[in-house]
Amino acid sequence: MEQLNFTFPALDPASGRALAGVVGSGDLEVLAEPGAAGTTTVSVTTSVTGMGRVWEAVLTRVLAATPLPATKIEINDFGATPGVVRMRIEQAFEELTGSEREA
Repeated sequence: MEQLNFTFPALDPASGRALAGVVGSGDLEVLAEPGAAGTTTVSVTTSVTGMGRVWEAVLTRVLAATPLPATKIEINDFGATPGVVRMRIEQAFEELTGSEREA
Protein backbone atom coordinates (compact mmCIF):
# COMPACT_ATOMS: atom_id res chain seq x y z
CA MET A 1 0.00 0.00 0.00
CA GLU A 2 1.17 3.50 -0.81
CA GLN A 3 0.11 6.72 0.95
CA LEU A 4 0.04 9.95 -1.10
CA ASN A 5 -0.87 13.46 0.05
CA PHE A 6 -1.80 16.51 -2.03
CA THR A 7 -2.98 20.08 -1.37
CA PHE A 8 -5.03 22.31 -3.68
CA PRO A 9 -6.46 25.84 -3.40
CA ALA A 10 -10.18 26.05 -2.61
CA LEU A 11 -13.00 28.36 -1.54
CA ASP A 12 -14.82 28.47 1.81
CA PRO A 13 -15.28 25.15 3.64
CA ALA A 14 -17.82 22.63 2.43
CA SER A 15 -20.98 22.49 4.50
CA GLY A 16 -21.32 18.75 4.96
CA ARG A 17 -19.88 15.30 4.42
CA ALA A 18 -20.09 12.88 1.50
CA LEU A 19 -19.21 9.30 0.59
CA ALA A 20 -18.97 8.02 -2.98
CA GLY A 21 -18.03 4.55 -4.13
CA VAL A 22 -16.87 1.45 -2.34
CA VAL A 23 -13.47 -0.16 -2.02
CA GLY A 24 -13.45 -3.37 -3.99
CA SER A 25 -11.86 -4.97 -7.00
CA GLY A 26 -10.92 -2.17 -9.38
CA ASP A 27 -12.80 0.58 -7.55
CA LEU A 28 -12.34 3.15 -4.83
CA GLU A 29 -14.16 5.19 -2.24
CA VAL A 30 -14.02 8.93 -1.72
CA LEU A 31 -14.81 10.36 1.71
CA ALA A 32 -15.15 14.15 1.88
CA GLU A 33 -15.68 16.51 4.82
CA PRO A 34 -15.22 20.23 5.41
CA GLY A 35 -11.63 21.42 5.30
CA ALA A 36 -9.76 24.57 6.31
CA ALA A 37 -10.84 27.67 4.37
CA GLY A 38 -8.89 28.10 1.17
CA THR A 39 -7.44 24.59 1.06
CA THR A 40 -8.46 21.14 -0.13
CA THR A 41 -6.28 18.31 1.12
CA VAL A 42 -6.32 14.86 -0.45
CA SER A 43 -4.98 11.73 1.20
CA VAL A 44 -4.78 8.70 -1.09
CA THR A 45 -4.22 5.15 0.12
CA THR A 46 -3.69 2.93 -2.91
CA SER A 47 -2.83 -0.68 -3.58
CA VAL A 48 -0.91 0.38 -6.72
CA THR A 49 2.57 1.68 -5.91
CA GLY A 50 4.61 4.08 -8.03
CA MET A 51 1.67 6.02 -9.47
CA GLY A 52 2.11 9.30 -7.57
CA ARG A 53 2.59 11.40 -10.73
CA VAL A 54 -0.55 9.92 -12.29
CA TRP A 55 -2.55 10.64 -9.13
CA GLU A 56 -1.23 14.20 -9.05
CA ALA A 57 -2.19 14.77 -12.70
CA VAL A 58 -5.70 13.35 -12.29
CA LEU A 59 -6.38 15.23 -9.06
CA THR A 60 -5.02 18.49 -10.49
CA ARG A 61 -7.27 18.15 -13.52
CA VAL A 62 -10.38 17.44 -11.42
CA LEU A 63 -9.81 19.78 -8.47
CA ALA A 64 -8.34 22.75 -10.34
CA ALA A 65 -10.96 22.84 -13.12
CA THR A 66 -13.51 24.85 -11.13
CA PRO A 67 -13.30 26.58 -7.75
CA LEU A 68 -14.58 24.09 -5.18
CA PRO A 69 -15.41 24.22 -1.46
CA ALA A 70 -12.51 23.62 0.93
CA THR A 71 -12.58 19.93 1.67
CA LYS A 72 -10.58 17.21 3.37
CA ILE A 73 -10.72 14.21 1.03
CA GLU A 74 -9.71 10.67 1.83
CA ILE A 75 -9.44 8.25 -1.08
CA ASN A 76 -9.09 4.52 -0.58
CA ASP A 77 -8.13 2.93 -3.90
CA PHE A 78 -8.03 -0.65 -5.08
CA GLY A 79 -6.71 -0.10 -8.60
CA ALA A 80 -9.35 2.23 -10.07
CA THR A 81 -8.80 3.84 -13.47
CA PRO A 82 -8.42 7.64 -13.76
CA GLY A 83 -11.97 7.83 -15.18
CA VAL A 84 -13.40 6.15 -12.09
CA VAL A 85 -11.33 8.43 -9.84
CA ARG A 86 -12.78 11.51 -11.54
CA MET A 87 -16.33 10.14 -11.42
CA ARG A 88 -16.16 9.32 -7.70
CA ILE A 89 -14.70 12.73 -6.79
CA GLU A 90 -17.38 14.47 -8.83
CA GLN A 91 -20.07 12.34 -7.16
CA ALA A 92 -18.77 13.34 -3.73
CA PHE A 93 -18.77 17.06 -4.63
CA GLU A 94 -22.24 16.74 -6.14
CA GLU A 95 -23.44 15.33 -2.83
CA LEU A 96 -21.65 18.11 -0.90
CA THR A 97 -23.00 20.95 -3.02
CA GLY A 98 -26.31 19.45 -4.10
CA SER A 99 -25.62 20.09 -7.79
CA GLU A 100 -23.63 18.72 -10.72
CA ARG A 101 -20.36 20.33 -11.79
CA GLU A 102 -19.45 20.93 -15.38
CA ALA A 103 -16.68 18.56 -16.49
